[in-house]
Amino acid sequence: MILTTITNTLIKTIQPKERPFEVRDEQLKGFLLRIQPSGVMTYYAEYRRGKRIKVGRADAITPYKARALAREVLANACLGKDPAEKPKEDNASTFLIFLTETYKPWILANLRTGEATYINIKRSFPELHSMPLRDISHLDIEKWRTRRLTEGVKPSTVNRALDDLRACLNRAVEWEVIENNPIAKVKRSKIDSNPTPRFLTTSEEKALRQALDDREHRLRAERGSGNKWKAERGYPLLPSLSGVAYADHLKPAVLLSLNTGLRRGELFKLKWSDINFEQNILTVKAETAKSGKTRHIPLNEEAALILKRWKTQEGLKGLHVFINNDGKPFHDVRTAWKGVLDDADIKNFRWHDLRHTFASKLVMAGVDLNTVRELMGHSDYTMTLRYAHLAPEHKAQAVAKLNTVATVT
Repeated sequence: MILTTITNTLIKTIQPKERPFEVRDEQLKGFLLRIQPSGVMTYYAEYRRGKRIKVGRADAITPYKARALAREVLANACLGKDPAEKPKEDNASTFLIFLTETYKPWILANLRTGEATYINIKRSFPELHSMPLRDISHLDIEKWRTRRLTEGVKPSTVNRALDDLRACLNRAVEWEVIENNPIAKVKRSKIDSNPTPRFLTTSEEKALRQALDDREHRLRAERGSGNKWKAERGYPLLPSLSGVAYADHLKPAVLLSLNTGLRRGELFKLKWSDINFEQNILTVKAETAKSGKTRHIPLNEEAALILKRWKTQEGLKGLHVFINNDGKPFHDVRTAWKGVLDDADIKNFRWHDLRHTFASKLVMAGVDLNTVRELMGHSDYTMTLRYAHLAPEHKAQAVAKLNTVATVT
């Protein structure tokens, strides 16, 4: 225990320890600050030995305000009132209020996927919005899970929402908003932990490349026809596409993904400063990588040529490699991408499957799984092992060793 005056300076400079500890205020007996190992700091008013009530968190109210509230609690206790009879405001808070006002600011500041996580939780659990946090039960979530699965939602999608909700409520416990996580023991739905990845066959990749080329020719023709029409009427012309490498961003983006295995988010956050043209190395920075770790990807001949041509064409219009007409990074290319897949007659294929194609082709070319793991940015082998079956010669060689001990009858 530390005895000192609780001030703003103290709040900013005090460091957490391995175990929770408390600072008691010199100015007001019974006013104290509790510091958790996580760094969360909470004000309390101790109105009787062993009896205390939470006043608020240090990231929400100032020491001056907290001291005034504590003084009110202590004064009521002196008048014979039991402050514990007053319901705790945080515990009565609805799930949506906690999610929006408390949890969202934290995940936006601490998680790269904070905005997406917040949206996923809010959309997935509308029935919890008006419920007090303390009233959420294990049964509520089991009913939710059953309903979602019955509606045909994939178990993996249900699990992601459940994981996000569990993490949210874990923070509520850590921040002392609720005492226990009501869904801590809710189990994830069983799914295939080693699913077969969807990747392009040789014929599908050929068809995709042809569809991209056809789209390029179509866009150039449409631009030429459109400019001719404008010129006849004296309207300003759009930039000609006849002398540039690509009609727009889609073809270089798709082919770069095929040759690097970048995730879509990594691709659209890629900056020109992340590319070393002298050494032909592309760097995925930690702040944009899903794993939170920087990785370096050597550029093969096609990838390097694509980037050089695109840079020559685009110049340095922005920091990012792929930007829209407003100069901002792309977030979605769904319409154009779907059109190319339709033209190529490729079914059941997502942009993320370009990444699977990259990994699958490496494995089938004989690249060891550890190298594939490093290029893909997987934190462990669990994800990489999905491609192991594409190198059947290793298993065949293992089984063939039995021939040396087999007895022919």
